[in-house]
Amino acid sequence: MQDHGELIARAQAWLAEDPDPETREELAKLVDAAPGTPAVLADLAARFAGTLQFGTAGLRGELGAGPLRMNRSVVIRAAAGLAAYLKGKGRTGGLVVIGYDARYKSADFARDTAAVMTGAGLRAAVLPRPLPTPVLAFAIRHLGAVAGVEVTASHNPPRDNGYKVYLGDGSQIVPPADGEIAAEIAAVRSLHDVPRPESGWQTLGEDVLEAYLARTDAVLAQGSPRTATTVYTAMHGVGKDTLLAAFARAGFPAPVLVAEQAEPDPDFPTVAFPNPEEPGAMDLAFATAREARPDLVIANDPDADRCAVAVPVGDGDWRMLRGDEVGALLAAHLVRRGVAADGPRTFAESIVSSSLLGRIAEKAGLGYEETLTGFKWIARVDGLRYGYEEALGYCVDPEGVRDKDGITAALLVTELASGLKEEGRTLLDLLDDLAVEHGLHATDQLSVRVEDLSLIAAAMRRLREQQPERLAGLAVTRAEDLTKGTETLPPTDGLRYTLEGARVIVRPSGTEPKLKCYLEVVVPVADRAALPAAHAKAAELLAALKRDLAEAAGI
Repeated sequence: MQDHGELIARAQAWLAEDPDPETREELAKLVDAAPGTPAVLADLAARFAGTLQFGTAGLRGELGAGPLRMNRSVVIRAAAGLAAYLKGKGRTGGLVVIGYDARYKSADFARDTAAVMTGAGLRAAVLPRPLPTPVLAFAIRHLGAVAGVEVTASHNPPRDNGYKVYLGDGSQIVPPADGEIAAEIAAVRSLHDVPRPESGWQTLGEDVLEAYLARTDAVLAQGSPRTATTVYTAMHGVGKDTLLAAFARAGFPAPVLVAEQAEPDPDFPTVAFPNPEEPGAMDLAFATAREARPDLVIANDPDADRCAVAVPVGDGDWRMLRGDEVGALLAAHLVRRGVAADGPRTFAESIVSSSLLGRIAEKAGLGYEETLTGFKWIARVDGLRYGYEEALGYCVDPEGVRDKDGITAALLVTELASGLKEEGRTLLDLLDDLAVEHGLHATDQLSVRVEDLSLIAAAMRRLREQQPERLAGLAVTRAEDLTKGTETLPPTDGLRYTLEGARVIVRPSGTEPKLKCYLEVVVPVADRAALPAAHAKAAELLAALKRDLAEAAGI
């Protein structure tokens, strides 16, 4: 626990610099109440126990006053650090493009970033309104910018916001850039030292969005069927208008909207977590689908860089496809359409995604690479034609957007469903084809959300000290501590276990207080008649892996 006097002094110093009346008022009340109220004192101490650190390509945290919260003071320091980094790399006068979502404070954080960049001698341009993250990723390369910033917390809870940083190649920052930017942020002594003019930056027009939409046409094959019908939810985020415009340009039937979730709302009133993967998040979409009876349900997360897909099963029932299933389907679709011999020819995925992609690529004679988790790594693969991650992220047009893009992924999966519909088939039929051809690759996840981050460290330590020898009755044939890196991967905090017919990866989440365990089993399939037994076997193995791994990790 910090010394009370020192804590109050630090809070008062922060208060003196804070440019935001709302967080100033919030912090002033805490400072006044702290001396006689242990709970308030503990809250104050938690806010000043450190500073938000660059994680997955930037900052993410709960909104509020203090250095361990997301607020204008933290954002101004981050922007000043990024500006100093860019100038140190000789980018003085270069363009920085800034996008933002519809969360609380996003527009303020974008404006502060533009002011800091302008004051530092860089040029700044802000997207015209809250737009999907992929539009920002596209705009960086389209406009020849030296960097980009997206203010978003993606699919995090409503109380959070974040700050995602891209460099001029259009992909998210990776080491050593993140560490160098963090050092520049730490070197900012006082906000009073950071020039923030009232004007001088550009607000971009609709032409940048039009250029992005024109590019979305490129992901579809000329003359392909466009008949599949969809129900769409924007999950209270910013995807609706861009997705509807892209679908209209492509000639697909207009999606039926989940009305309760169609418009941006920073409170996310109908979902506990605005993430299509979370339990209950898709309930309203499925209710709409039971009325509309479409071929597909499509969901974006709030900043529309992820895409979820659900398919009808039985009368009125719907099943969410796993990210790995959609990842394999899109890969198979691209192979079937043909990959240009003179263009990019590598498929890539992160290590936590299904190994089925590697088998599809190998059979098609394409390159294949595994990367660390995150599109900041996937987007950097040489010759990338297609990349995906199991957490509903797909990069289907790397030349346009070097990041996951939930708009173009939605277009491509709807094109695939349209082609199958013309043949009297469905996405589930194609998944069965892939299982017969390559074996049934079934994946699942054991994900534990914690309040106390030390529980994650304790679980990782326990697994390192007491390495499991068997899981789900399968022998662990190889155990890798990924903190040491491998021949093809840089170091990361994770563990990988190879078993007889299965694989397990355990890692702390980079964006949420979660321990994530990624499970995969591969069951051979002789023919289509053997599929029901293979699915039953896979479900049994995955359930046993979850149980045994939870016990081994003490979670």
